[in-house]
Amino acid sequence: MITKKYLKSKPLCKVTFTVNPNEHENASSIYLAGDFNNWDKKASPLKKTKAGKFSTTIDLEPKRSYEFRYLIDGKKWENDWNADDYVPSRVSFEENSVVSL
Repeated sequence: MITKKYLKSKPLCKVTFTVNPNEHENASSIYLAGDFNNWDKKASPLKKTKAGKFSTTIDLEPKRSYEFRYLIDGKKWENDWNADDYVPSRVSFEENSVVSL
């Protein structure tokens, strides 16, 4: 799930990326990698809540689109099935999720 909160005081959007426990029941770690962090596999960890969800919030510039994916337990890449769009990956035969602001 992706939620967007546009700031009135700055040209930024706070984007929260959430992975529900039923999507990855046995995951011990989930990281967010994408255009916004140079696809760094460790730059944006999602924190696990008491309810079992994984979540992180990052600030992004509006009027742009960003490609991203989740890295589950350092091994498995997954898309966000609530993304705004999907585009072919430039490094594999899979697709990347897209968030548009």
